[in-house]
Amino acid sequence: MKPDTMTMTALDSKQDTVCIFGTGDFGRSLGLRLLHAGYNVVYGSRNPKNSALLPKGAKVMPHEEASRTARVIFVAIHRENYDFLASLSPALEGKVLVDISNNLKKHQYTESNAEYLSMLVPGALVVKAFNTISAWSLQSGGLDANRQVLICGNHVDAKQVVVDIAHSLGLNAVDRGSLRVASELEDLPLQLFPLWRLPLRISAGLLGAFFLYVLIRDVVYARVVDNKDNSFRIMVSLANKVFPMVALVMLALCYLPGIIAAFLQLYNGTKYRRFPDWLDHWMLCRKQLGLLALAFAFLHVLYTLVIPIRYFVFYKRANIYISLIKENKTYEFKEMWAWRSDAYLSTGMLGFALFVLLGITSLPSVSNSLNWREFRFIQ
Repeated sequence: MKPDTMTMTALDSKQDTVCIFGTGDFGRSLGLRLLHAGYNVVYGSRNPKNSALLPKGAKVMPHEEASRTARVIFVAIHRENYDFLASLSPALEGKVLVDISNNLKKHQYTESNAEYLSMLVPGALVVKAFNTISAWSLQSGGLDANRQVLICGNHVDAKQVVVDIAHSLGLNAVDRGSLRVASELEDLPLQLFPLWRLPLRISAGLLGAFFLYVLIRDVVYARVVDNKDNSFRIMVSLANKVFPMVALVMLALCYLPGIIAAFLQLYNGTKYRRFPDWLDHWMLCRKQLGLLALAFAFLHVLYTLVIPIRYFVFYKRANIYISLIKENKTYEFKEMWAWRSDAYLSTGMLGFALFVLLGITSLPSVSNSLNWREFRFIQ
């Protein structure tokens, strides 16, 4: 009988014993975390005598014997080694099998690992979970890494058992639906900054365009018209002009989609109509756009701080001082210029401080500690 049609009694929120098939890094880290949470842990292994690296307090047995001790079994082995599970089908009947495996590349197989496991052991209740959590996250207690556990499966009670286990480990469980979603969950660890691709391309395009503009204006033009070589300005002066330009444009792009979305809602007369795909994708990248804008603003601050120690600035100031001494002249103190310079510097520092505050509140660890009204007030 298929798992989505199988009936079973309600499972306890916390099992006395949890079984783990696999004694690798993840299996050992998971077992240690389960032991700390108060569970009894039994490992199923091909070599029960080889248990020196396993957490203290855990038991090691052959797979079939270990599977009979618990109703929840974590399958912490690669898909290539699943075949032996078919011979354990009688012992795994009605058990909750938690598949935590991933693949080496996207769409490596026609079906997901969890669906393949469900076909191998049709009498078991297969749940896909914990594949987006690393062994390091389990070892660190979830404080220094991702704490979100994505779960999918065809049986509600079986998923609830896994959710309760995740909560007892101090992790946040998110139900993503049926086992058909398993392929999507298995592809997540293989993605490399998917939400950062568009912001990085935009920032690279802006950086190249603005740099080309200031290069032509300050270097090429001076060379062609005045026969003056200003190429030494490229490394610091030109870069320090480009960074604030890119930062301001990226910051504008961070808030612009929200304004466009508001006008679309007013135009449509409702907030329940779906936004266009391009706008929806743009709004999902707002945090990344803002953080990149903050990064360019920070580079502008660093480049500004090194201006006084540049050789060109030192040379120019030395010539001014020498010419004043030779001509026996002094600069007249202008209070208006002092006010302007101090106001300029103060405004810049306050603006950068607000920029940093926006960036800090965008971090998940900080934004999760704020309610919606506090977050909106800061933003």
